[in-house]
Amino acid sequence: MGRGGSLSELEQWVLLCLARLGEEAYGVPIHQEIEERTARSVSIATVYGALDRLEQQGLIASYLSSPVPERGGRAKRLYRLSTEGATALRSARRVHDSMWEGVDLEAAVEG
Repeated sequence: MGRGGSLSELEQWVLLCLARLGEEAYGVPIHQEIEERTARSVSIATVYGALDRLEQQGLIASYLSSPVPERGGRAKRLYRLSTEGATALRSARRVHDSMWEGVDLEAAVEG
């Protein structure tokens, strides 16, 4: 996982995109999904960096598709979530939910 055994926000987004996109999970749609769902600008290089880190950590796996005619016969590098990646996402969600538990924003806001 990311630093200290936890996933960064971007790493969580990438893993969630893989779960959502299924067989269509490659760089460009992952990038688009992140930008559309978060309304934040993220460079494609940052997405590929996260994909590389996640693969090195065993949280995802990649493979090459068959050559695609519209890409001039080039294959796409597709990504899929590993069992370890799904476990890491579940853990990150538990931590997130635990941090929100009992929070009363109205009471916490000065005013």
